[in-house]
Amino acid sequence: MELDFITENAIIYVLLAWVVILGAAKALKLENRGVELKFYSLVYKNRGVQDVLVRLLGRTRRGIIVFANVSMVAGFLMMGFGFWFLLNNVANFFIQPQSFAELTVLIPGVTLTSIDAIMYFLLSIPIVLVMHEGAHGIVAALEKIKIKTGGFAIFIAMFAGFVEPDEDEFNKAKKISRLRVIGAGATSNVIFALALGLLLLTNPIFALVMPEPLLSAFYEIPDGVLVLSVIEGFGAEAAGIQPNDIITHVNDVRTFTVIDFAALNLEPGDVVPISVLRDGQSLDFVVEIMESPDEPGSGLIGIMRDVALYKPVLDFIAWDNHHLSMFLLWLWMISFFIGIINMLPLPILDGGKFIQIIIEGRASEQTLTGIMYGIYIFTFVLFGLNIALSYLKSGFFTI
Repeated sequence: MELDFITENAIIYVLLAWVVILGAAKALKLENRGVELKFYSLVYKNRGVQDVLVRLLGRTRRGIIVFANVSMVAGFLMMGFGFWFLLNNVANFFIQPQSFAELTVLIPGVTLTSIDAIMYFLLSIPIVLVMHEGAHGIVAALEKIKIKTGGFAIFIAMFAGFVEPDEDEFNKAKKISRLRVIGAGATSNVIFALALGLLLLTNPIFALVMPEPLLSAFYEIPDGVLVLSVIEGFGAEAAGIQPNDIITHVNDVRTFTVIDFAALNLEPGDVVPISVLRDGQSLDFVVEIMESPDEPGSGLIGIMRDVALYKPVLDFIAWDNHHLSMFLLWLWMISFFIGIINMLPLPILDGGKFIQIIIEGRASEQTLTGIMYGIYIFTFVLFGLNIALSYLKSGFFTI
């Protein structure tokens, strides 16, 4: 009950944390150290970023040249993947509802209400932002575009990082140089996510986000969920389900692991078909769902089940720390999707600048403005439609 109160009122704790942060910043007089404080934001700017980037570039120039060239090509690929995913996802809502991926904007205290989820998010965001903005900056240094300032900003529960190039130098630079700079941030995030993903292939939790055919290639897929015991007086016992049965289907939904049970949304009073494997033989039962004594309104089949997940084929790392596994999964997710989403052509994202640089000079300024607004509107509607359809499918959902 106490935990429910905390998670259901997460926004209150986020706002209290913001008041504490703002108060501490005032007390420490951070305004005298380059921090701009407002009631809704905290912004830090550092004018020494250029020197750091130049020194770093001097040691890694060859690698950065390769990275800069890759970034320009990757920018097109990520933008294309972003559009394909959003368009395909909308089509799935109407054609293959089971394949529709629900989307939401991650905001601590609003869509992130679990204490663990908020902590994983807060730990991941600074790493992703430093990598993203650092990549912009070091490629700008390679292209001899001066960086005036670099820093970060906090807007209550939203975070942002930035490098601020000299506008005149950036606008005068070659088109290819500007495309390299713009594409570098998202590319660094996706490359990092791919590298982290290779490591996480040894982790059972990573199977939760793995699509086919990659899932079956890198994980041993269990036959179903093992029944450890049945609870006396509940539907499973009455129907004849026994310990050591392996549940393969519930209400015609394939169940491989306990994660699949979480998506069933069974309610007290439901009568559902359940298929099991017993000594290699398939058996079917009809089970009445009963109310959980601990969670009123929630339905229970009436079993104690094994919590085993998919087993990695590359099973050479012992992932004993659940929090470390979940943190790395969040870091992977945020790094990958921030990279992809950032290349969508919207005014506040890298993709907007990227596509504007591509088409500038090919038409009059007035025509260019019209084209860009058309692209912005189409992208915004497509992105918003994915979120709206997610709401239609599951209501206002939180993590």
